Amino acid sequence: MKRLLVLMFSVVVVCGGTSAMSQEKVRWKMAMTWTSTLTPLANAGPMLAEKMAELTDGNFIIRVDGAEKHKAALGILDMVKGGQYELGHTASYYWKGKDVSSVFFTTVPFGMNATEQYAWYYYGGGLELMQELYDTFDVYSFPGGNTGVQMGGWFRKEINSLDDLKGLKMRIPGLAGEVFAKLGVNVTNIAPGELYTALDRGAIDALEWVGPGMDIKMGFHKIAPYYYTGWHEPASELQYLVNKEEFNKLSPEYQAALKTAIQAVTAEMTMQNFDANARAWAQIKTEYPDIKVMSFPEPVLLAMRQATDEVMAEYGATNELFKKIYESQKGYMAMAREWTKISEFHYIEASEVSGDQ
Repeated sequence: MKRLLVLMFSVVVVCGGTSAMSQEKVRWKMAMTWTSTLTPLANAGPMLAEKMAELTDGNFIIRVDGAEKHKAALGILDMVKGGQYELGHTASYYWKGKDVSSVFFTTVPFGMNATEQYAWYYYGGGLELMQELYDTFDVYSFPGGNTGVQMGGWFRKEINSLDDLKGLKMRIPGLAGEVFAKLGVNVTNIAPGELYTALDRGAIDALEWVGPGMDIKMGFHKIAPYYYTGWHEPASELQYLVNKEEFNKLSPEYQAALKTAIQAVTAEMTMQNFDANARAWAQIKTEYPDIKVMSFPEPVLLAMRQATDEVMAEYGATNELFKKIYESQKGYMAMAREWTKISEFHYIEASEVSGDQ
């Protein structure tokens, strides 16, 4: 309720401050990890620009550059920190090499679902922990839309056992990459715009991207027809980055407007991703009969879970912030998951029994 009241107050400030804001012209630039055509992820930039123009009578203008323009898909944090761009839209786990704690603000293997994670962000101390990390980079970080549960990836061959993973070359970022590395996978991270080419040329044998809403139009199924259900990214949160110095120069009205716009677009992005996945999943059943939807065998999943626990323990032993965030998420999930199971899980079971699907 407190955050809702803060948001409502922000809207009042924005609306009440329109005349004051109309006297100030602001021109910002935003860089995205995604190419401009890679929707729905790429919608985050234009939608924020449109919302800010609307809230400020056209006086706060944001120019949005996709990765095809700035050529640095995995350099968004550095560009926002350095001031080349005032804003960025990306995903926190891409900064794992700078601080492994960043992975928690996207998602982690066997972690919370999107609803649980948003509750943790806004009511369980997640936003404060995120900013504690990003203060070290001198930027502000905000949630930027959620893809929901991501699929486990596209594979050229069926995975029947752990032996099938050994020596496999796969694009998979975040902690999931380290988990797979423990199981013998040769892991790499590749910018989104280069994924199809890498798969087509044999540079990789498998990859994970998002979900059917984005994967089908990328064409991965033409090369790797085995499509596995998810385990590694149960609530992939995207991210808005804001240059701290530039944000602090803004008037209180503009700061409130930007925060309000970001939160509104974040909600819209989450809904867009769900809709895209649901529609594409229906298409798979009717238009793509050659796609083989699979789930990893239980022994493979158990090995993934064990490797995940090992990775968490190893980082937690050497990185105090990582341990602090992990314990916060783990504690919140232990509480929230019981409600998720008794509400969502059992409702779905009940609806299917009654034939209402």
